[in-house]
Amino acid sequence: MGDCCGAPGYRDMFGPRFARRLARRYRKRGLDRTAATMVDFLAEHGITGASVLEIGGGVGDIQVELLRRGAGRTTNLELVDSYEVEAARLAADYGVADRVTRRQLDLAASPDEVPQHDVVVLHRVVCCYADYQRLLGVAAGHAARLLVFSHPPRNLLSRLAISGENAWLRVRRTPFRTYLHDPAALAAAAENGSLRVAYRGSSGAWRVVGLAASAP
Repeated sequence: MGDCCGAPGYRDMFGPRFARRLARRYRKRGLDRTAATMVDFLAEHGITGASVLEIGGGVGDIQVELLRRGAGRTTNLELVDSYEVEAARLAADYGVADRVTRRQLDLAASPDEVPQHDVVVLHRVVCCYADYQRLLGVAAGHAARLLVFSHPPRNLLSRLAISGENAWLRVRRTPFRTYLHDPAALAAAAENGSLRVAYRGSSGAWRVVGLAASAP
């Protein structure tokens, strides 16, 4: 399966070598600061027995942590198969392989292919997707209780960094691009149905937004 419509050139950026590096880093250091913040938000709102859908979960480190904290099962959606070998090893090493499902699917393009889950996670994903409104809208529609996502801040430093990265990608003739979406627009796109922003925070060079379903 080639690149899905959401992120052309994804395989060029996130191949097996990148996956090995992520898995190795998790084994040595655990979650990065931003991922840990996201997991803490979810745990504070209750994840015991919860079903978790992670969009673009890579090697599945966040899922491993959530399962170890009491989540019931996880589903990972990825655009390419570059992470599968390392993800399988990681899940097996931590004894959670029987509770992890992995699929190759662009949820924004095929929303009916995946059922609703209690929790939806998107870590460093919205900046890789041009149509963030559709992506977050579909993600929110699949979250029964909680949704959390991370995104880069929109400031001078991030503008320069992303502009430089995209210029380098053009020189290399790599079609993949990163995007610096408006933070307020991201939150608005995710506030779908009963979900409302319950947390905003900074963690290193990233921002975290957590949403929870309002009481009926």
